[in-house]
Amino acid sequence: MATLRPFKGLRPPKEIVKDLASRPYDVLDSREAREEAEGNPHSFLRVVKPEIELPVETDLYSQQVYDKALENFNKFIENGWLKQDETANYYVYAQTWGEKIQYGIVGCAGVEDYLNNTIKKHELTRPDKEEDRMKHVRVLNANAEPVFFSYPAVSEIDRIVADITKADPLYDFMADDGFGHKFWVIDKRETVEKLQKLFDQVPAFYVADGHHRTAAAALVGNEKKSQNPDHRGDEEYNFFMAVLFPDDQLTIIDYNRVVKDLNGLSKEEFLKKLAEVFEISPKGEQEYKPTHLHNFSMYLDGQWYELKARENTYDDSDPIGVLDVTILSHHVLDHIMGIKNLRTDKRIDFVGGIRGLKELKKRVDSGEMEVAFALYPVTMKQLIDIADTGNIMPPKTTWFEPKLRSGLVVHKLED
Repeated sequence: MATLRPFKGLRPPKEIVKDLASRPYDVLDSREAREEAEGNPHSFLRVVKPEIELPVETDLYSQQVYDKALENFNKFIENGWLKQDETANYYVYAQTWGEKIQYGIVGCAGVEDYLNNTIKKHELTRPDKEEDRMKHVRVLNANAEPVFFSYPAVSEIDRIVADITKADPLYDFMADDGFGHKFWVIDKRETVEKLQKLFDQVPAFYVADGHHRTAAAALVGNEKKSQNPDHRGDEEYNFFMAVLFPDDQLTIIDYNRVVKDLNGLSKEEFLKKLAEVFEISPKGEQEYKPTHLHNFSMYLDGQWYELKARENTYDDSDPIGVLDVTILSHHVLDHIMGIKNLRTDKRIDFVGGIRGLKELKKRVDSGEMEVAFALYPVTMKQLIDIADTGNIMPPKTTWFEPKLRSGLVVHKLED
């Protein structure tokens, strides 16, 4: 069974929360982060992307960057921009966009649960990215950003959250990107104890977004355990901050592909090879968005196409074989276009579906890319099936929105 503990969060005063809360470190590059934080001393980007206060040519992985993160983190505390709660609490974090709203519980997941796979993954991680975030956690001695988890919905937890959120939220703001964020503190002891018991009965947690941050947080916690001869198991470093959303509230957005060239093929040769994999229907200049599993969209030479995967290209009985990213990766990107490694090949790029089909068209029409593919999004059931069977999704398969705001609450690794 999984563990979710309450903790004494470091939080901003509500008067500055909108200015302080930032997008996660991996959503913005350094230039974008500099622009977003400009003129805003409260921006938490100064902690999670501290290079924005250093010369542009600074090596992003130099010790100077991590030292600046610590300097700024301490400054936020000294200035009263982050204040620690006196009791160990859970928190409710709601995200809104349009008519949709999802409610997550903020708490601390267990390092041991990650190491023994009670916290289940569906993506591979890169050691260099893990090490970057590990250094960040080590130098701050804190989890500055939460990771994004899901769990099989529990009706009693839903009822508790519904009751808590009848009250006015402590934080309530609309970010500049149009996503709304609300936040409640759960500090009633009986409610905290009830939630802890309910989460103790949840069989597993699933990493939705933030595999590198999850790995880094767990590995640093395990390091601290090995370095402590008096280790008991209840120290704060045994736990790391996460936001857990019930699986029935989450929607995965499509994650699309753009490719620089046709691997030496003419348009006609490419379409002929593609016809071995798909039934192809030209759609002209009108945008075409995939409507169901095994249905794709392609933009090539100013034209949109509907692609229907032929039956011999997928295996609906296999958690990986059923995925549309598997069909595209194996039969098209690899066999036709010669892209063997999606993680390292510079000929391919990935575009989150939140940017829409217009972004795909723009990348191709500009001449930067030759062809674009839009995919039908993966479902939460597919994600859970893959994690439960110990399988790994192809790279860049899932895209979650909204992203968790950083700085709403921070977890210190020492009480």
